[in-house]
Amino acid sequence: MKKLSLALMIAAASTLMAADGASLYKKCAACHGAKAEKKALNKSEVIQGWDAAKIEAALHGYKKGTYGKAMKALMKGQVASYDDAQIKAVSAYIAGLK
Repeated sequence: MKKLSLALMIAAASTLMAADGASLYKKCAACHGAKAEKKALNKSEVIQGWDAAKIEAALHGYKKGTYGKAMKALMKGQVASYDDAQIKAVSAYIAGLK
């Protein structure tokens, strides 16, 4: 029983940590800026001010390879490892940046 409870707690903690938008955004900040205020590599749109649904749709599109222009290939690699919960979490985080 104790082993099962510990395994469940570890799994729950991993899920919560994996869906932390602020942590997920850290790898984005180098190109997009701390507050999403920059054009990534001077090629993308500024994403600050986008709503979460727009960001989420863009990230899903990048992941599928169906969205983007100059940054399409680069962004596909950036979001390839994100699952739906992580995309939702980072999208909500970015939408809240001011």
